[in-house]
Amino acid sequence: MSRFGLQMLSAPRPAASAGCLVAVIVAAFLLWLSPARAESNTPGEFDFYVLSLSWSSSFCETAAAVRAHGQCDAGANQGFVVHGLWPQYEHGFPSECSPAARFPSRIALQSAQGLYPDEGLARHEWLKHGTCSGKSPTDYFADVRRARDSLIIPPPFVAAKEKQLWTPIDITRAFIAANPRLRPGMLGVACKNGVLQEVRICFGKDLREFRSCPDISHQGCHTREVSVPPIL
Repeated sequence: MSRFGLQMLSAPRPAASAGCLVAVIVAAFLLWLSPARAESNTPGEFDFYVLSLSWSSSFCETAAAVRAHGQCDAGANQGFVVHGLWPQYEHGFPSECSPAARFPSRIALQSAQGLYPDEGLARHEWLKHGTCSGKSPTDYFADVRRARDSLIIPPPFVAAKEKQLWTPIDITRAFIAANPRLRPGMLGVACKNGVLQEVRICFGKDLREFRSCPDISHQGCHTREVSVPPIL
């Protein structure tokens, strides 16, 4: 066969390669459109909520405590406090979804009284997480209260006046025992340098039920033991 004939036989190959390239581009575009894509940042478009409860005494041992307004005073008597209610994707989370709505009204902030350790945190949480809920500040803070009030804090953490040592799994078990509808895989324990920082509980979008959240559960504390500082 002549060289010309070989060239004719091989001519369709570039078209086949181009077809493969188009297929790859289409697949990538469909993945980009996937609901799990964490960059959408559209208010109201998320999969579930995380209620993050911070152990107040652990926060008070950090440098950030100098900015606290009464939270770390002797006799403050705060154990678990609300850090925030966070809209989440199955993988990742939205953040600051509506800069135009960054300042909650005085009425909205009044509705948040007693939820957070101080008003500054309420403002911060609204900007970073509340704007992604798709709700008004007042309705968002009402949801924060609803989520907090639906959860029972295990008795050993209610009046913990002495330092305690816990394993992360035992903290999880304590919350499950206090909340019968809670199951393993529906919460995570966060620690830093061997000290308990937070417990994070996952709720459905309507806040009626707890729900599984593998990412939150698996990203939890993996140390053998955690220290729980006493309530101030």
